[in-house]
Amino acid sequence: MSVPISAQRRAKQATQDPFLKLWQLYPLFFVAVFLSHWTLLRLPYFWDEAGYYIPAAWDLFRTGTLIPQSTITNAHPPLPSILLAGWWHLSGFVISGTRTFICMISAAALLAVYTLARNLAGAVAGFTTAILTGMYSIWYAQSTLAHADIFAAAFTLWALVFYLAPQFSPADLLKEDAPSRDLFRDRLWTATLFSFSVLSKETAIVTPAALTVWEIYLAYASWRSQPERRSHLIWAATLAAPVLPLIAWYGYHYHRTGFVFGNPEFLRYNATANLSVHRILLCLYHRLLHLTAHMNMFVPVLCGVAALLIPVASPRAPKPLPRRVLRAIAVILIANWIAFSVLGGALLTRYLLPMYPLILLVCVNLWRRHIRRWYLVAALSGAGFLSAIWINPPYAFAPEDNLTYRDMIVLHQQAVRIIDRRFPASTVLTAWPATSELSRPEIGYTTTPIRVYPVVNFSFSNLQQAAADPGGFDTALLFSTKWEPPPGSLDMSRKNRPSDAKFFDFHHDLTPTQAAAMLHGEIVWQGRRGNEWAAVLHFPRIVTASVEPDATR
Repeated sequence: MSVPISAQRRAKQATQDPFLKLWQLYPLFFVAVFLSHWTLLRLPYFWDEAGYYIPAAWDLFRTGTLIPQSTITNAHPPLPSILLAGWWHLSGFVISGTRTFICMISAAALLAVYTLARNLAGAVAGFTTAILTGMYSIWYAQSTLAHADIFAAAFTLWALVFYLAPQFSPADLLKEDAPSRDLFRDRLWTATLFSFSVLSKETAIVTPAALTVWEIYLAYASWRSQPERRSHLIWAATLAAPVLPLIAWYGYHYHRTGFVFGNPEFLRYNATANLSVHRILLCLYHRLLHLTAHMNMFVPVLCGVAALLIPVASPRAPKPLPRRVLRAIAVILIANWIAFSVLGGALLTRYLLPMYPLILLVCVNLWRRHIRRWYLVAALSGAGFLSAIWINPPYAFAPEDNLTYRDMIVLHQQAVRIIDRRFPASTVLTAWPATSELSRPEIGYTTTPIRVYPVVNFSFSNLQQAAADPGGFDTALLFSTKWEPPPGSLDMSRKNRPSDAKFFDFHHDLTPTQAAAMLHGEIVWQGRRGNEWAAVLHFPRIVTASVEPDATR
């Protein structure tokens, strides 16, 4: 990929402006992330952490196996488990150590955001983009959660630093006033870092694959220039290289388990069951909102669009991003938008984590070019992002998109503590992820395993089935499995309920009172934080015992 020589000079000068080197900036980024998450560092593991990522890394830490033994393997690549297990050998297997390590990964990713924006638009744009990214509620929430997505985002963004950093076309390299670049080094780092990203999360292959296709197209478009065509083809080969370690991992996984892409249910839920036209179109709509509007992202995006309607602020305004860079960013965004509208059973926004810094980079550059007091727009966007960390939107969303996940964890801690203290020998009816919270002490909710009676959720149909087997459980831990606006409040997602129920497992949980009446139990504890709730029910069982004569007498 190449950009005009003027862009190279601007970027080279921009990289010389900062008063601190990158290795000096990293501690500042880490301290900022660590202190801003101080109250979250001791929270027990949450959702997919408890269900897969921590058990998989725990198995590797204890037994040295890359294939999880204590949880169902779903063929996720092993790099997060390797990194977590390696860190635990240094810090010990403690929750605060894990959360601190994820803060370190998040800080490294934000440093990549800063470096990418600085190289393309200057140090001021770099700091602004990095700060806004760190404040965005989805990024903020993921900065202590041990999901594979934060690892993949960090490696993807660093790979983009080496790919999108200003470079010359082969023709520019022949000019006397063009400083040379080590293109071999850039390509090697790009291939290596993208390989690490796909070994963190298999779906990270979407970005290098899209850029491979883009480079092939550029090679075709520049067929008259042999040096330029050759450069694009080399870049295409470089960007295609990360598929090789991914194939190697799947081959190893097949050799050990007999499955290529994980167990059949995982494959069905995340791929084969998602191929209806109606669902894909609906997902495209949702994903577009995730990229441009969700959690107040509409503030910087709308300000960026409005800036385009305003003339350039002054002749001294920052230059636009290079056209080829903008096209490459568009390719990345469109490819991920489409891919994650097809892949994945749940429309989790963390799958799009590396996309948000790219959107913010474009917006920041537009503000600085077209708006004299652009810093006011940046402050407005920052205020919108900060408010979204605590204030929930008027539609259904995943708790892990802001601090709602903390409310859920605290309620589950309180409920498990009640069961631990009052009913330690009980069998508890509950749904995932509480099934892991009760049965796996290493998750951080209990010190001793508690038997569980699993149900899918707490909808009427599921609890009705459980009521037919009253002898299977004597206690229940109920909680809100789906967040939705409280009754009577503004609910912008209400019109989508039929489609959400059909394609995205949306349902209404019974209230504790309704569940107690259906299951013939009593509520011994219930709590609420915001619109998250949890309750413990107990079911006094009368067991009829009969004494038969001893046949040996």
